[in-house]
Amino acid sequence: MPALLDDVRFAFQPLFNLHTGGVVAVEALARPHDGNVQDLLRMAFRAGYLANTDVALACRAIRHAADHGLGVPLHVNLLAMTIADKPEFMAPLYGALRETGRTPADLVLEVGTPYSRAPRRLLVKGIDRLREDGFKIALDGVGEGDTPLSLLTEVQPDMVKLDREVVVALPSDPARYALVQALQHVCEHIGSLIVAEGVETEAELGALRRLGVRLAQGNLLATAQRRPKVDATISAVLSEVSDPEAVTKTMTGPLRRNSGPRVTDFLHPATTLPESATSEDVREVLANQPTVTGVVLVDDEGRPLWTVDRNRFLLGVTGPFGHALHAKREAARLADKPKLIGADSSALDLLDVVAHANRERTNDDLVVVDDDDRCLGVVRVADVVRGVAEMKVEQAAALSPLTRLPGSDSIAREVDRRIMGGDLFAVGWLDVDAFKRVNDSAGFAAGDDLIRAIGRSLTEGAATYPGVQVGHVGGDDFLVVAGLNEIVPFAAAVLDSPFEAEGRGVTLSLATLICAAGTVGSYREVSRLLAPLKEHAKSLRGTSWVLGRPGSDHVDVLRGGPHLAVS
Repeated sequence: MPALLDDVRFAFQPLFNLHTGGVVAVEALARPHDGNVQDLLRMAFRAGYLANTDVALACRAIRHAADHGLGVPLHVNLLAMTIADKPEFMAPLYGALRETGRTPADLVLEVGTPYSRAPRRLLVKGIDRLREDGFKIALDGVGEGDTPLSLLTEVQPDMVKLDREVVVALPSDPARYALVQALQHVCEHIGSLIVAEGVETEAELGALRRLGVRLAQGNLLATAQRRPKVDATISAVLSEVSDPEAVTKTMTGPLRRNSGPRVTDFLHPATTLPESATSEDVREVLANQPTVTGVVLVDDEGRPLWTVDRNRFLLGVTGPFGHALHAKREAARLADKPKLIGADSSALDLLDVVAHANRERTNDDLVVVDDDDRCLGVVRVADVVRGVAEMKVEQAAALSPLTRLPGSDSIAREVDRRIMGGDLFAVGWLDVDAFKRVNDSAGFAAGDDLIRAIGRSLTEGAATYPGVQVGHVGGDDFLVVAGLNEIVPFAAAVLDSPFEAEGRGVTLSLATLICAAGTVGSYREVSRLLAPLKEHAKSLRGTSWVLGRPGSDHVDVLRGGPHLAVS
């Protein structure tokens, strides 16, 4: 086996943040001279040296990466069977880290298939041991391999790598799209990030962006190369896919709440040095990594103590006597106290921190920390400003110009979120009776005023009930999503309000569908089930309100007079 490993070389493929366009990590991919790495591992398995060979490949990946001075985390691959094997097999991995001056925190271990051959208890125990030592964990091959879903919730990995076979089907297969929506929902609950592998086309990239997937790698973004491209950017590729919604118009919307991006959506790997680093240490880092905007000085636990801004530091050390004064002295003399922000903060929270900073530091990177105040990375203010601006533009474009209420996409996201969460909730469809007659008799300006008045009534009512979301989906049609304890008082208040057009009273019709866990599967199904209920409501006299449930033909009439003949 050692002789075969001598012929293995490595290529490095970047992982990109789809919000910032920058590289956040690099994966080391083994490239044997003959065949592929799976062939090599099969030979090792037959010879009884699988774990040794697997770990040896990971060690070689670490040493090859050290030759290129990576400033971002390195992803290396290990089989689930190896991690479930004897702990002593992992000892060379720690040796390779010591030899190259890296720490477990610099490494993401991608746990690969097959999972079924690894004893579950030993696999979980092995992963827990590695995480306790500081390694980050990714589960690879999710979606097409034999990854048990319960393993995701038990391990709660830092990353979940979406298999290429799932990614390729996203633009054209609604079922695969729904699968990733469900996976995204699970990952949000367990604190994992999805990484899409093998992105090859703009259609795939567009579908991923619509789903809210933040990290991706693939030949469309950057090919695997012998020399890692840590300074690469995919801003041009992202700008070409400027309308991710256009790629998947027939799909349901993203699962995530439309509450704006989080700071972690804009995370860059932090360039760190120990708090005892000298100014010369910092200068060497900045000289070798021209895209780095600053250095974070951390303690032994990885907690940020100081930040060194690139521009202010270079001004300090490049003067006539700067090098002589500072080179061998601690870099903290030219540093500032870090601006910290928690990983759960929103982008708007970050802008609030910046707004209260000293004027000369408004463009400094912010250091993102976890619950134990350890450095997770840095965020650049310019990225967040651009992201928030894009979000506001998208939100404004999605609002009805007449009522300023969100459209059907927003309601679709909320319905799908509640379905995935197993909630008990109600969806209501409200409209004006004989609205065309209102326009024809009172004029379209009066019709617009009526729609605005209904929109204001819905908005004011929703402000009273935090679990209610309303939308204007076109013409005189409005949608309402609410909890079961909120729909009755909210709807009653709206239906009790008098509405008129040029002095002529108008009536409303409301159809409501009560959705229990497991009774509906999608927003599209909800809309289909609401249609006959709406027809029933329209057939009643005066302002009407009917209520139904999936799987039942029974309709409760809560308001409305006797049936009229329907023409």
